[in-house]
Amino acid sequence: MKSIFEQLGGTYHEENGYLISDLRLPTEEEQSIGTWRQRHLDYLKQYHKVTYTNCR
Repeated sequence: MKSIFEQLGGTYHEENGYLISDLRLPTEEEQSIGTWRQRHLDYLKQYHKVTYTNCR
C-alpha cells in the first residue's frame, strides 16, 4: 500500500536502513529590490544594525 506522499508523486531514498523522503524546494526567480525597499535597508543599516543583520 502506497503512502499519500507516494500517491502524490513523492519518492524516497535509503540511508542507513531508513527511508528518507526526497523533498526539494522549487527554484525561485531573482526579484529586484525596489527603490523604497533599498532606502529602508539603508535606514536599518545605519540606525538599527541588529535588525538589519537579522533580516538578511
